[in-house]
Amino acid sequence: MQGDTIIVEEHHRKAAAEIIPAILPLIEKSRGKFTMSVAGQSGSGKSETATALAEELAKHDIKSVIFQQDDYFVYPPRSNDKARRQDISWVGPQEVNLSLLDRHLKAFLKGRDTTVQPLVIYDENAIKSQDMQMGDAKVAIAEGTYTTLLDNADLRIYIDRDYEATRAHREKRNRDASELDPFIDNVLVIEHHIILSHKPRADILIKADYSTDLSRLQG
Repeated sequence: MQGDTIIVEEHHRKAAAEIIPAILPLIEKSRGKFTMSVAGQSGSGKSETATALAEELAKHDIKSVIFQQDDYFVYPPRSNDKARRQDISWVGPQEVNLSLLDRHLKAFLKGRDTTVQPLVIYDENAIKSQDMQMGDAKVAIAEGTYTTLLDNADLRIYIDRDYEATRAHREKRNRDASELDPFIDNVLVIEHHIILSHKPRADILIKADYSTDLSRLQG
């Protein structure tokens, strides 16, 4: 999403440095391409973790591309916020065109060189489009709240931090004042309960302190 702030910190890099060596055998054994998702609540560090994973992959000479779920929302940011305030039941996976994101991951797995994906322009409250170059990438990383639901993810990472733990991060990125008002806290409570049901689908857990649990992967 254009206009977003991504601040990669040491704990993101530490988690990535633990995860990538553990999954390298899976990537190497995969036919052609490999996909993974990074899910978690708003402010949990999904974008930062995805970026750190991409950086760690590059150390192993593996190129990657990142798909941001924020670009696949049905409505642009301020319009989506308005829709939520008019009807709180709008909050959930239905806010996102997950089927389109899944199709783009499938196209990546099939070896497509490029795809036309949506691009959210935060400051303009608009959704445009862009050509995504992905032909020379071995790995695609889809990051976003509900990406654990994607069918075309070979590996699923879940950041296990709740809305209270993420408030400091949301304040730091300071994307919009509306993110920190009481209504948004209610939204985050709803999101929290929704994505908790997705946690069992994860192959790797990143805990609240950003230590990693690889036991599901090893099992």
